[in-house]
Amino acid sequence: MNYLAHLHLGGQRPGQLLGSLYGDFVKGRLQGQFEPEVEAAIQLHRSIDVFTDRHPLVDVALSRFSLTRRRYAGIVLDVFFDHCLARDWMLYSEQPLDQFTSDVYRVLSTEPQLPERLARIAPHMVANDWLGSYREFAVLEQVLRGISRRLTRPEELAAAMQELRVLYEPLSEDFRVFYPQLQTFAATPRI
Repeated sequence: MNYLAHLHLGGQRPGQLLGSLYGDFVKGRLQGQFEPEVEAAIQLHRSIDVFTDRHPLVDVALSRFSLTRRRYAGIVLDVFFDHCLARDWMLYSEQPLDQFTSDVYRVLSTEPQLPERLARIAPHMVANDWLGSYREFAVLEQVLRGISRRLTRPEELAAAMQELRVLYEPLSEDFRVFYPQLQTFAATPRI
């Protein structure tokens, strides 16, 4: 799952929203460096990633990609699933997407101590409405291009959009079946 799904699944309070994002920016053991609510959301983020990576429906979705893209298929699928969530947002949330993203951006804009890499990208995320822009399929090309700049072999993502166009319906169906299961998992209390 990518940013939007983690934020949607992680809870609506400011600490939960922050921790849901921090999961991609904070590595290693959590030893009280953040508020308990933030750390719990980071842990949930990590649990969601493990659940997703091990889920048979995700394996089916990944197997749809060509062998040349298989190495980065997980990244492409995460981004595509955020598109599906944004596109069909009202099936999964009672709060309108624009209101949700505004709440997230407000929390990000008022937090003075974001992790370093998140602090660098948060102003761009807010200014360009990254989360809401996922509704538009064409935006995924820009997202994947941005990700490819951080990869050692970016050429493997070069034709990902062509492949996503071909796989749009089957991957959308994979999301429709998988996401409610992920919602149930995320809502299950942890000990």
